[in-house]
Amino acid sequence: MTDKLKPLREQIDAIDKQILDLLAQRANVAQAVGHVKAETNAPVFRPEREAQVLRGVAERNPGPLKDKDLQVIFREIMSACRALEKRVTVAYLGPTGTFSEQAVFQQFGSSVEGLPCVSIDEVFRATEAGTADFGVVPVENSSEGAINRTLDLLLATTSVISGEVSIAVHHSLMTKTGGMEGVTAVCAHSQALAQCQVWLNLHHPELERRAVASNAEAARMASHDPTLAAIASEMAGEQYQLGVVQAHIQDDPHNRTRFVVIGSLLTGPSGQDRTSLVLAVPNKAGAVYNLLSPLAKHGVSMTRFESRPARTGTWEYYFYVDIEGHVQDAAVAAALSELKDNAAFFKVLGSYPLSL
Repeated sequence: MTDKLKPLREQIDAIDKQILDLLAQRANVAQAVGHVKAETNAPVFRPEREAQVLRGVAERNPGPLKDKDLQVIFREIMSACRALEKRVTVAYLGPTGTFSEQAVFQQFGSSVEGLPCVSIDEVFRATEAGTADFGVVPVENSSEGAINRTLDLLLATTSVISGEVSIAVHHSLMTKTGGMEGVTAVCAHSQALAQCQVWLNLHHPELERRAVASNAEAARMASHDPTLAAIASEMAGEQYQLGVVQAHIQDDPHNRTRFVVIGSLLTGPSGQDRTSLVLAVPNKAGAVYNLLSPLAKHGVSMTRFESRPARTGTWEYYFYVDIEGHVQDAAVAAALSELKDNAAFFKVLGSYPLSL
């Protein structure tokens, strides 16, 4: 066995040296790019460029590694090289160990400075004030629908959407001891409690259910109180040294949450993009149909349509719409120009690359 492994390990060592040499070359070129950007005050993070690189990795992948695995590797390479120019600060709903933090790393790689915030409102405030370069906030869940607070804040913010991240959400029931003896209540974010309600009704209907600011906060609380169980990610459980009572208790096994990246950056076209809008219509018959008809006229596909009360007391609504394409695409630009003329309120929240 040793005789057969030795030459293979020598090959791996030689290949690893080549990889290190190439990474050093790439980092040197990235630093040169950073110097050019500094001369023109160009942004360090270009989501459209990184999306194009990651798509190219998948297209040129010769195997046997999976596309997703290679993209993770290349995202970390880009993150480390980007940090040579500047370490980007990203605000998210904390504390550490939340799915929001996981979304940050999935979008930016691990070579960033995370800024945990106590609420979604604080993420927006940190981003608008310049305390963080970007913010990451949840916008919708595949089981429970839209995150209404995020929608309301997107309406009022001066920030724009520059990216999106979709992550699988797996919830685990955890306690300080790894058992349920003496546990009287279960804590989690309200969305997580809703996403696990069938399992909880079946297995622990006796437990009081307490909604808290985040699942990671629930994990932190459970780490100090043996009478509490937490619903959170296993990453949060490791962070707060909790034992897993039961893994994957979410009612929908395909449960996913979509996050958006907010900031001041206007993202250029990547070739596969989404544009998000907020609209309102005049109060007359056929107004919504007339509002959206330019999309069909110019062949622009609508992928999402959500309504939120305008809070004026007159039963008026804002409509949150996602369409395929970028505002700089000819068909999208033409459709939006006509759509704006039909709208009582019109706001482009941002154009950004589709999540990989």
